[in-house]
Amino acid sequence: MPGDAVIEWRIPSTPRGVGGALKRFLGPGRTRLENVVEAVGQLLNMALLALCIAWFGGWGGSVLQDVVLAVMVFDLVGGVLTNATNAAKRWYHRPAPGIRGKRLLFIVSHLLYLVAVVFVLDEGGWPWLLINAGLLLAAAVLVEVAPLEVKRLAAVGLYLAAVLVNLTWLPLPAALAWFPVLFFLKLLVCFMVPEAPMYRRATA
Repeated sequence: MPGDAVIEWRIPSTPRGVGGALKRFLGPGRTRLENVVEAVGQLLNMALLALCIAWFGGWGGSVLQDVVLAVMVFDLVGGVLTNATNAAKRWYHRPAPGIRGKRLLFIVSHLLYLVAVVFVLDEGGWPWLLINAGLLLAAAVLVEVAPLEVKRLAAVGLYLAAVLVNLTWLPLPAALAWFPVLFFLKLLVCFMVPEAPMYRRATA
């Protein structure tokens, strides 16, 4: 560990109400710098994805399809960044009763994204849906039960496998090729892997 770094496991208290619930969802104790870097990353990568979609001819779907696609872009980009923060790592991997089940429930909730790709965006089809659902659930369980010292390695290996399956055997149209990359990155690597919340000593 760098000499000027400390690991801070203490979770700041949060208020009741909507504000406290939002802090708990994102991870209590986010620093101002984390907020700034995430905001910049969110805006930059959403803009890049919008350009990518436009470059490949846009989507040209219904209003519902456009709204669902916009939500996916916002949530997957934001989810990758949020779940990579120290605050989120510390919160979602805290020693609390039922926390493992809550992590897996979070994973299961994202099956709705796969359903939306098939039944709202009208892409992929049943084989794509079933195979990706199986990949996600199996990979999440394997990472969850893996010994601590190999969780990150297992998550990255399974992430690579899921992305390669999607890019080779189950490709989506070019305008949606980013979906499996961000989807599995958010859930397997950024969310499921516990990491020490490391801060500069002066900001801890």
